[in-house]
Amino acid sequence: QVRLVESGGGLVQAGDSLRLSCAASRRTISRLAMGWFRQAPGKERDFVAVIGGDGDVTLYTDSVKGRFTISRDNAKNTVALQMNNLKIEDTAVYYCAAGGLGPSKNGYEYDYWGQGTQVTVSS
Repeated sequence: QVRLVESGGGLVQAGDSLRLSCAASRRTISRLAMGWFRQAPGKERDFVAVIGGDGDVTLYTDSVKGRFTISRDNAKNTVALQMNNLKIEDTAVYYCAAGGLGPSKNGYEYDYWGQGTQVTVSS
């Protein structure tokens, strides 16, 4: 069992930056792919980014490429999502997820989810 707790969300203006963090309760998450997903009001939950167990593989959805960076610190059991040049359309609840099948954009391949953290970007 893995418990995930997100933090770092908030209200910012377009163009600002935020850094989301996800802390995992498990003794080690080095064998798990860690992903970030987001859900905007009235929309389905969408993939944002994922990082492989040892950090060698990262995938991003097209809309955040060049603006968001995912990273992990297996020694601290944490995963971060650095979000730069935020846009209004980035407004959503951001979820951290962990899965054992390797880096995937498919939410169904993740076994554990956090409760989410709200990111609101205003004009």
